[in-house]
Amino acid sequence: MTQHSESARQPSAATRVTLRGPAELVESLPYLLGYHPDDSIVLVGLHGPGGRFGGRLRAGIPAGEETWAETAGQLADCLRGSAAARGGTPDGVLLFLCQDPADGGDGRSVMERLRPLAQRLRTACGALDMPVYEALCVSGGRYWSYCCPDSRCCPAEGTPMDSRGTPVIAAAAAYAGVRVAGSLKGLTARLAPLGPPVAEPQEQALDLAGTALVPRLLGDADRRTVRTETIVLARRLLDRYRSAADRGTGEARADARDDGLLSHEEAAALILGLQDKVTRDWAAEWMEGEDAAPALRLWRALARRCVGAYAEHAAAPLTLAGWVAWSGGDEPGARVALGRALEADPEYLFARLLHSACGSGIDPEPLRECLRRQRAERGFGAPVARGGGRSRA
Repeated sequence: MTQHSESARQPSAATRVTLRGPAELVESLPYLLGYHPDDSIVLVGLHGPGGRFGGRLRAGIPAGEETWAETAGQLADCLRGSAAARGGTPDGVLLFLCQDPADGGDGRSVMERLRPLAQRLRTACGALDMPVYEALCVSGGRYWSYCCPDSRCCPAEGTPMDSRGTPVIAAAAAYAGVRVAGSLKGLTARLAPLGPPVAEPQEQALDLAGTALVPRLLGDADRRTVRTETIVLARRLLDRYRSAADRGTGEARADARDDGLLSHEEAAALILGLQDKVTRDWAAEWMEGEDAAPALRLWRALARRCVGAYAEHAAAPLTLAGWVAWSGGDEPGARVALGRALEADPEYLFARLLHSACGSGIDPEPLRECLRRQRAERGFGAPVARGGGRSRA
């Protein structure tokens, strides 16, 4: 499966909301994930006679229908496996297929095109003793049920969605401190590589920096020097981003402003320097307090500079962005960034570990404390490499 799935943490048991009917299920979806999913398959595990929500799994909808059967089997197995690790296989499943129509299309045509995918997912979940109780397609501001044949409640033209959300869901989300961070497409766009006119000169700068840095990274003495140079550069850029405070001008303008704070040469040196895992681990120390916000902006900006042949290099800054987001309580943003890191490099161990921990609801404080100790051992100035440093992820 080429799509990377992501799980979402189960909400606190103290927050109890009863949902009745497909409308409230559809309107609850952004609150379950923390964003509005698009081009997404979403599976939600149900437990017990009351249908308590359990783990959630999201994956992109594969473009090629020839992979739908394989994808369905993998997602069903993944949902069961992740739930079993938390203490119990789901007794049932809710299925959502979310995809807006292309220009000139309509939601009903999307629903019909995705019907075979819904059936494969229902079959795959049923084969694992997790029957799909409801399967819904959300497209073009309407929803359809694949399970209900009654046109009186599920008309052929679909049912319009209430974009305001139901009062019970909105009130419960506000009480629990749950916020919807926009659309998945919007969150992903903030991390996507830049195009013209930036991409070409940035790739050239990466080529030049690679020619200079890679030979140095192969020798122990030079590698330690490069580590220190990289962290000094990162600290200088962090201060620059801190001075250019976010003034609430909107995400697109804020990202454009952040892109303008970074030269091609600076971005290239830092991107290549962060490929060293010890250097990356030092950079991960900027995860809280006054460092967190400018660090998150810097790592996002670096991820956008991983263009062309350097797309795989984005795994490091994307993982750092995901870590800072998770450390600061933004789990939806963290899952998106870490998912993108694994798309760039599926074997990037640090991203895999963080993605699993974030999705499992693990408290990030033990890792923060570990990084604080690491930072204290070196002091708060520019890091001093000792014995070459070690990193296993």
